[in-house]
Amino acid sequence: MHTFAVARAVHGIEPLVATEIRRSRLGVVHGVRHREVWFEAAPGADLTGLRTADDVLLAAAVVDGIGHGRSALRRLARAARSVSLGGLTGSGVEVSASFVGRRNYTRFEIEDAVGAELARPLRLPYHSRRDGARPPRDAMAWRVTIEGDRALIALRLADRPLHRRAYKTDSIRGTLHPPVAAAMAALARLGGAGTVLDPCCGAGTTLIEAHALAPGARLLGFDHDPAALRAATANARAAGAASAGVGAAFGWGVADGGRIPLADGSVDRVLVNPPWGRQVPPRGLLARDLGPLWREVRRVLASDGLAVALVHDGIPRGFALEEAVRVSLSGQHPEIAVLRKEAGRVRR
Repeated sequence: MHTFAVARAVHGIEPLVATEIRRSRLGVVHGVRHREVWFEAAPGADLTGLRTADDVLLAAAVVDGIGHGRSALRRLARAARSVSLGGLTGSGVEVSASFVGRRNYTRFEIEDAVGAELARPLRLPYHSRRDGARPPRDAMAWRVTIEGDRALIALRLADRPLHRRAYKTDSIRGTLHPPVAAAMAALARLGGAGTVLDPCCGAGTTLIEAHALAPGARLLGFDHDPAALRAATANARAAGAASAGVGAAFGWGVADGGRIPLADGSVDRVLVNPPWGRQVPPRGLLARDLGPLWREVRRVLASDGLAVALVHDGIPRGFALEEAVRVSLSGQHPEIAVLRKEAGRVRR
């Protein structure tokens, strides 16, 4: 029996999520919407293994004719009453809603209209999010999304969103969103890569996500902050609980991004989310500008290597752009840039 499922994603990487679903043979993709990929899941597929998705949901109802007026709330409530809830149990019901464009109702009104109807036949309490209230962690988690005149009512498959990785036992300011790190690793074409470097590794997220795609690669992470290296080591160790021998694949060290302690041309792939001064201020040789970082990345990268970077201010000098994916993160719109070295020397 096939199941209609929906993968939620950071805006911009929906096509990468669709590609992961196809390549992993998790199902047949039927459509891509704002932050969503709709697909028919293959029988027995473990959908919780999706790396580029923020979350995965089981669709309970698709409702057409959802307009901008308040009558949409009544239509959504009727659809919620028709949802089959057989076999579902929990301590309560919580709903999170979102929509694209302007509406004459709020997300909280959507949540309350749908949540009350879902909770009633189950004889469970409905936990509203109004006034900043947080539902209990063990509540049954539903989502309502609206784009155009079509709404989706869906139930979270796992106990928590997929982006909350179990290995993230430690964190630091500015740590990268794991599905975005997974998207960067996917764009890096890691098959056959011997050495993968992150010169600003922070809590190690990019390299841990890279290991999931290239378990045989040597993964090197450097950071100016010793606290970041401690977090990265702890997270890699936690990832190793689910992957025998994973710790041996990683090498961590304190180093300035403007002076990477590696030989020329010794790295096959670079994954990097540089410090942009928004959450994490650049330090050391990068305090004035990121030029030293890009010169070092270019120096250590093999002639046929690739660098995949999250960039805010255009393509760095000395590199040619192969591909760019614009994403939405915390109100910013950086690009995931896939870069190759340009021929010739770059002036220092």
